[in-house]
Amino acid sequence: MHDYDVVALGELLIDFTPAGISDNGNPLFEMNPGGAPANVLVAVAKLGGKCAFIGKVGDDHFGHFLKQTLENNNIDTQGLKYTGQTNTTLAFVHLDEKGERSFTFLRNPGADTLLGEHEIEIGVIDKGKIFHFGSLSMTHQPAERATLKAVEYAKQNGKVISYDPNWRPSLWKDADTAKQKMILGLRYADIVKLSEEELKLLTGEPDIEQAAQIVFDMGVKLVLVTLGGQGCYYMHSSGKGYVPAYQVKVVDTTGAGDAFLGGILYNISRIDCPIEKMNCHQIKEIIRFANATAALCITKRGGIPAMPSIDEVEQLIIQSRL
Repeated sequence: MHDYDVVALGELLIDFTPAGISDNGNPLFEMNPGGAPANVLVAVAKLGGKCAFIGKVGDDHFGHFLKQTLENNNIDTQGLKYTGQTNTTLAFVHLDEKGERSFTFLRNPGADTLLGEHEIEIGVIDKGKIFHFGSLSMTHQPAERATLKAVEYAKQNGKVISYDPNWRPSLWKDADTAKQKMILGLRYADIVKLSEEELKLLTGEPDIEQAAQIVFDMGVKLVLVTLGGQGCYYMHSSGKGYVPAYQVKVVDTTGAGDAFLGGILYNISRIDCPIEKMNCHQIKEIIRFANATAALCITKRGGIPAMPSIDEVEQLIIQSRL
């Protein structure tokens, strides 16, 4: 038995998201809790899974708010450390006319990058079934060393490894460094979720199926390529193909990919057989569920506040079958 379905390591930060225009005609920003690994955990926890987080925030107003947010979402925070050396990482989200996002990060350094190897709570990793991490904790030292140590430990101890090679160009020295580090993460992973852009960056191959095959051949057992409104392309030993998205009214795409991955990991944590032994029907059902989780997330503003409950997800799946 595991105490936690998913343990995630990585960045926990504040997303300042556009929230209209002030009386003076200036953009307003809403303070939202964010950070991809934390978003994934909240998605899992809101569906009913048990989760724990490992990472670092500043000993400041934002850091305390983030810890409280995790606890409010029933996520164990014994692996969360505070630093007095620097501030909690901040990200400002900019939306264009189509609702597509770009980011400005205040992270030089940000607290999340200062997580040290000696601060990793190994006991928390021991108690989890799935260990999840992303590439943003590999942009700077000492967090990179800490991340790789944690991933290696999780892998050696038989955890299912989930990885999100999250491409945020402004956080890397250059695209080549990013690519090398992001590929490093793939070598550990059992499950990988990537966007079309991330897939192309890592493989240099524009064709989705051929690119997915390259990633699959690295030893990844379940490759998931998120295609926004087009749904998801998957590759697994039992089969490959597309699973369509649910059509909903888009309000804010923040956290959609994390909601999707949360839906995947929640279900995988409930299956007893190894991932590679799952059948095609199981895989497709899990992706359908994850697509529904993501669809509900984009109907609300923000990432963490927009994650749906299991009842909402099941309702959307049932409605769309009618």
